[in-house]
Amino acid sequence: MTLRHEAFLEQVKERGEYNSLPEAERAARVVLALLGAHLVGEVRARLAARLPEDFALILLNPLQSAEPLTAERFVRATAAWIEGATHQTAAWDVSAVLSTVADAAEDDLLKQILLQLPAGYDLLFGRPQPT
Repeated sequence: MTLRHEAFLEQVKERGEYNSLPEAERAARVVLALLGAHLVGEVRARLAARLPEDFALILLNPLQSAEPLTAERFVRATAAWIEGATHQTAAWDVSAVLSTVADAAEDDLLKQILLQLPAGYDLLFGRPQPT
């Protein structure tokens, strides 16, 4: 089931405690563009199918990444793309967006997403995995 654009942004806004939907949208666009660079094939396509169309397109046409970023470097890259962001605010942005993405993906798809990512992303998605 695909989330509507407004519903997706409202969830991100609430979780990120943003003052406005444009703030939530900016965070969502950056985080999904970075995430898209780390996912491939059917997993990326299945996740895109669960997102609002404009966010699905961002996920499917990602920023290029030369190598998979660790969870820590993913947060730093987010900070670099969001004007005025600090490491702390970027961690908040990533968590707000990825926990909303985790809700949009069912558990089976989320497991497959986490298999494509370096260790530590489970925490960014707000879904700590047993070690």
